[in-house]
Amino acid sequence: MRIAVVSVNGTPLSPTTPAKARKLIQSGGAQARRNKLGIFYLQLTTPTRENIPHETVAGIDPGKLYSGIGVQTPQATLWMGHLVLPFPYVKRRMTRRWHSRQFRRYRKTPQRPQRFRQRTGHKIPPSIKANRDLEWRVLQELAKIYPITQVVYEVVKARGTKSFSPVMVGQYWQMDRLASCFLLEPRYGWETAQLRFALGLEKTTKKSEQSPASHAVDGVALAASHFLHYVPFTEKNGDHGRRWEGTCQITPAPFAIIQRPQLLRRALHDQNPVRGGARERFGGTTTPWGFRKGDRVEGTKAGRIVRGYVSGYTNTNKKRNIAIVDARWKRLGQFAVSKVRLLGRSSRLLVSSVACARCR
Repeated sequence: MRIAVVSVNGTPLSPTTPAKARKLIQSGGAQARRNKLGIFYLQLTTPTRENIPHETVAGIDPGKLYSGIGVQTPQATLWMGHLVLPFPYVKRRMTRRWHSRQFRRYRKTPQRPQRFRQRTGHKIPPSIKANRDLEWRVLQELAKIYPITQVVYEVVKARGTKSFSPVMVGQYWQMDRLASCFLLEPRYGWETAQLRFALGLEKTTKKSEQSPASHAVDGVALAASHFLHYVPFTEKNGDHGRRWEGTCQITPAPFAIIQRPQLLRRALHDQNPVRGGARERFGGTTTPWGFRKGDRVEGTKAGRIVRGYVSGYTNTNKKRNIAIVDARWKRLGQFAVSKVRLLGRSSRLLVSSVACARCR
C-alpha cells in the first residue's frame, strides 16, 4: 500500500509508504488531506525535489453500466475504482423530456419547434457522454495527487455495425480527449484477458458486484500492461509462441465505489396534475436552510448518528426535515434541520471507500 504525496505547490510526487507518512505527519513535514474521491494523501510543508524515478500509469476499462479504473507503478498498486455509470438514469430522463416536449406540441402553450437533425456533426448521445464524462472526471481527480504519465484504454471491437454496442459509441472521441492530456496506449479486450491470466488475477462473472474482482481488476491489468511486453518464446521441448514478460507488483490498495448523485433539474412544477390546480414543487438542488443536494452531512435521530448525503427536504407547517441518503443514493431517513450538521460541500460524486482491498 502507498500514500499519495503532493508538494507545497500541489504538484504530485512519488507515493510513500504508510510508515514514512506517519513520520512526516508527526515531525510536521506534511499535512493530512483528502481529495474529492475520498483518497487520503499528504501535502508537504517544505520544498523538496520533484523528480520521480518511475512511471505511473492509469488503466481504464470502459463499460455501459460499470467501468473499472486502476493506478499502477512497477512496485505497487496505488488505487482501484469501480464506477457505477449514469447510463440508465440519463436515458430515462431523456425519454421523459422527449415525452414532455411531445405533449406540449398539442397544447396552446410556448413550445420549441421540432428538430429532425439533432445529432449532426458527430455529436455523442447524452447517456454515452455522461458515462465518459464520469470516467474523465475521476481521472482528473486522480491526476491531481498521482503523477500519472500514461493512460491505457481498452478498445471495444465487437462484430456488427458501429451502433452494435453502446460501449463502442464515442470511444474514439474519449480517446482523443485522453490523448490531449496524457500519453495514450490502446488495448483490445482479448489482451486484457491474457494480461489477467499472466498476472494471476481473477475476475468474477457478476458484473454488478461492487468489488475489485468485477471491473477494477481489468483497470489494474491494463495499467500493469505498460510494464509488460508481449514477446516470442521457444522452449527446449519445442513449444513456442508469445507470452507476457516483465516485472510488475500487484499489491493491496485503496478501493472506492463512485457514482453520480441523481439530481433533478429545477422545474416549474411536477408533471402530474393535482386537485385544486396547484402543483407541487419539483427538482432543484437548494434548500431553504443553506444545505444543497449532494452535500456531505451528519444527522442525529433518537441517539443514532448517520453520515450521508442530502437528497431532498420537507418544508411544511408541521415538518422541517432533511432527507439523507447513503453513497448508493438509498434513503437512510429524514432528520430535523436542527439535528443536521454540514461536513462538506457537494462535489457531484458519491464515494464509498475501502481503506485497503485486494484484486486477487
